[in-house]
Amino acid sequence: MAHTDPDAATALRRMVEGYQVSQAIHVAATLGIADLLADASLTSDELAAATRTHPPTLYRLLRALAAAAILHEQEGRRFELAPLGRALRSDAPDSIAGWAAFVGRPYYWEAWAGLLHSVKTGDNAFQHVHGTDVWTYRSTHPEEGAIFDRAMTSLSRRSTAALLAACDFGRFKTVIDVGGGNGALIAAVLAAHPMVRGVLFDQPHVVSAAAPLLARAGVADRCRTVGGSFFDSVPEGGDAYLLRAVIHDWDDEHAVRILARVASALREGGRMLLVERVIAPPDEGRDAKFSDLNMLVGPGGRERTEAEFTRLLEASGLRLERVLDAGSFCIVEAAAA
Repeated sequence: MAHTDPDAATALRRMVEGYQVSQAIHVAATLGIADLLADASLTSDELAAATRTHPPTLYRLLRALAAAAILHEQEGRRFELAPLGRALRSDAPDSIAGWAAFVGRPYYWEAWAGLLHSVKTGDNAFQHVHGTDVWTYRSTHPEEGAIFDRAMTSLSRRSTAALLAACDFGRFKTVIDVGGGNGALIAAVLAAHPMVRGVLFDQPHVVSAAAPLLARAGVADRCRTVGGSFFDSVPEGGDAYLLRAVIHDWDDEHAVRILARVASALREGGRMLLVERVIAPPDEGRDAKFSDLNMLVGPGGRERTEAEFTRLLEASGLRLERVLDAGSFCIVEAAAA
């Protein structure tokens, strides 16, 4: 009879119980623990007072996070950030605080409980659990929409430096950020390239809140905002159309509709830049493959291989030019066919 390596079994058990660590980090992010520990160590009682939580129970959370190397526990129930926990600070350059505060939200957590249903049927878990799609749910729960927007800004900030290093945006006159949210990405592009002009395009209620961010970045005079739906049309006049983490939200039918709108608006010689994860060969690329499950559970989309992107682009009147490595993401560059 074959026996399992005890060390392997322990490692597997910890993976099985990984949701416990995830939820503990989510609670710490929601309470802002890392920001409170940014400049000094504090006791669990001091942290409880600052977060208005139950002192003995907060200590139980903090000591567990210390055992997971997120925090470091000192004598007298005093805590400080461990190196791993510094990315939970909201002001950290590589902050994941917004993402951590989002992924543990009950409505999204419950959708992941529907993964088995999705695997058995191929259907979207979120729709099965909540009776509506994720976009409609957030539009009717604005507090959840705000948390989601902060999560997207957090992830965008982490990947922007790699994106700017991988792609020369200075070769374009006008960059149109399609589905660009509150404008964090287009602001970074314009700040890095003073001769480039930009357009931020998203739903009207989204772009209406972008002005303060664009002003803080010093690019408001070079970036106009346009509200609308990318299923209907996208602004014309761009020689680069930037779509970051947009296409993976949608199945092939809807993705082709979006890409076809971009293709029809492209100037001659223009480029479309998809910032997406690209599925790696077997046994590689853990992040992209679990992100693919996240798309299955949440919005109902998918991550794709390079070959799948090629077919998607061809169906939209575009052709694949190249795929650039941009850290945890890739830039799928396309031109009009």
